Amino acid sequence: MAAALRGLGLLQGRVRLAAAAAATSSFRWPGQRAPVRGGAAAAVPSAGKSYGSEAKEEEELRIRYLDDEHKGIVVLGLNRSHAKNALSKNLLKMMSKAVDALKSDKKVRTVIFRSEVPGIFCAGADLKERAKMHSSEVSSFVSKTRATINEMGGTQRLPRTIGVSLAKELIFSARIVDGEEAKSIGLISHVVEQNEAGDAAYRRALALAKEFLPQGPVAMRVAKLAINQGMEVDLVTGLAIEEACYAQTIPTKDRIEGLLAFKEKRPPRYKGE
Repeated sequence: MAAALRGLGLLQGRVRLAAAAAATSSFRWPGQRAPVRGGAAAAVPSAGKSYGSEAKEEEELRIRYLDDEHKGIVVLGLNRSHAKNALSKNLLKMMSKAVDALKSDKKVRTVIFRSEVPGIFCAGADLKERAKMHSSEVSSFVSKTRATINEMGGTQRLPRTIGVSLAKELIFSARIVDGEEAKSIGLISHVVEQNEAGDAAYRRALALAKEFLPQGPVAMRVAKLAINQGMEVDLVTGLAIEEACYAQTIPTKDRIEGLLAFKEKRPPRYKGE
């Protein structure tokens, strides 16, 4: 239990993620000009050597801060159209750098990942790139169809999400599942019918993210931590983690604001303090 409790501070300042499918953006890196809010997208600087055989001059990751009723939501748009958003070494570094920067931004409440390439979210690993990389650079990651095992947590997270039996079935068979089956086995939460604009999944994610915005940031962080940590331990230890997480909300200004808002019959104005 002590080991589990030591992880209680890990998610302080982290953002919540909602996955979807397509967007535009703007973001400021150190030394860059301020981003254009809600408007034109800004290119994210590249990171490291590019191995792609079809390298294109395009903004592979676009980031946009939303305004007005969606203020607090940041959209990360995958934009490798020539590779169907396949995850290259460079794109992964860009995504990691973007998320690390957003973690320390207290104004960010929710992050949405989406694709800006019509008809595809992400094709998986960039196999053309990996074919040119030295074996020491490549982790055994792609899938059974490539004679390797699942990596990036696939053999660990999938059983925890859909159960051991179904996880083995999917991993051993390398079967592709559609949206309806994915929802039925608990792999995803929502399935939506596509609209004329082709952004139905993004619209659903945006609506979900909007539901998160009014909630207290501190309470959301520790609730996420309690769930994530508690799922890895027995119930008694999990309840102890929950109690420790609850204790972190007691001295906050947000807790007092919530009580005052309830008393005054008005919406609370949480600041994450």
